Amino acid sequence: MKKSIGVSPNIETLFGTRDENVRLLEDGLNITINLRSNAIEIEGAQRDVARAEQVFTDYETLQRSGYSFTNGDLNSMLRVLTSDPNSTLRGLADAGKQRSFGRRTVQPKSSNQRRYLEAIEKHDMVFGIGPAGTGKTYLAVAMAISALLAKRVNRIILARPAVEAGERLGFLPGTLQDKIDPYLRPLYDALYDMLDPEKVDRYLEKNVIEIAPIAFMRGRTLNDSFVILDEAQNTTSEQMKMFVTRLGFNSKAVITGDITQIDLPNARRSGLLEAIDVLKNVNGLAFVHFDESDVVRHHLVQRIVRAYDEHKVRVAEQQMLLLAEPKGTESRSADVPAGSEKPATTAPEVRTNAAAAKE
Repeated sequence: MKKSIGVSPNIETLFGTRDENVRLLEDGLNITINLRSNAIEIEGAQRDVARAEQVFTDYETLQRSGYSFTNGDLNSMLRVLTSDPNSTLRGLADAGKQRSFGRRTVQPKSSNQRRYLEAIEKHDMVFGIGPAGTGKTYLAVAMAISALLAKRVNRIILARPAVEAGERLGFLPGTLQDKIDPYLRPLYDALYDMLDPEKVDRYLEKNVIEIAPIAFMRGRTLNDSFVILDEAQNTTSEQMKMFVTRLGFNSKAVITGDITQIDLPNARRSGLLEAIDVLKNVNGLAFVHFDESDVVRHHLVQRIVRAYDEHKVRVAEQQMLLLAEPKGTESRSADVPAGSEKPATTAPEVRTNAAAAKE
């Protein structure tokens, strides 16, 4: 099917740098887009052409209403749109406007990120599990700030296990807060990125935003709070059970972690791995899993995550082969007939010679 649509003012901004957005639509919807002198020509299956036409219509409507796309939001929306047949450009833009993230506009950059945000809105406890750079912590902090600014909660509590990544820092100088701050710096970075520094400092001073190691959660009941547990793969089973039972009335909890980066000493089992197994059938919880396609950092990070995953699979296959080899050897020895074994003649010959000597 081939269809031509009229060219609206400023439509070239939809095409993106070096037509990257056009190529994204063409690859995602299996269509061909050609810009003519007075029209845009779309060719492909009827359903795909209709979706592409809806994108152009929604973009024109959003521009007329004064909506502005910033920080690559348009490209992110188009990626979600091409992977989710039920989403529209206007629907994604309206969903972003309904959430207030302080001074930043946060748009999901993949379909899994969109499901993650929707799960946080609909459920009181959400687990976000996936590799580094998929936006698990950043989006959780954004949703917490949105809930605080909308007065749906009275405070934000950010917790993290104080576990070093493969090294020992020793005894750190300063007050207790000075000692734990290095472990919690990623959470501070997300806060200062979305709110004015003065507002963050004021919230921290008044304990509206509290950042603490998970060890300080014991015995507390967290009401009217948005609670985030970051780096949950480094919690023990006892710590994870303690954390998920802190939830009080009118509160939400988001637990994030990467099960491929466990830094627990002595190979202790991660509390996150146990929680995935124990809580998978509990009603009211949501689990959202990310993969390398959701990585939103430098494009090299996506390739690095994929390379490590492939290496892990190869190592597992090699270990399986090594474990299978002894079994194969035993089975081959078991197949040899009993009569075909070479008789042991050495011992009888010695006894015979000794008897002859006595004679």
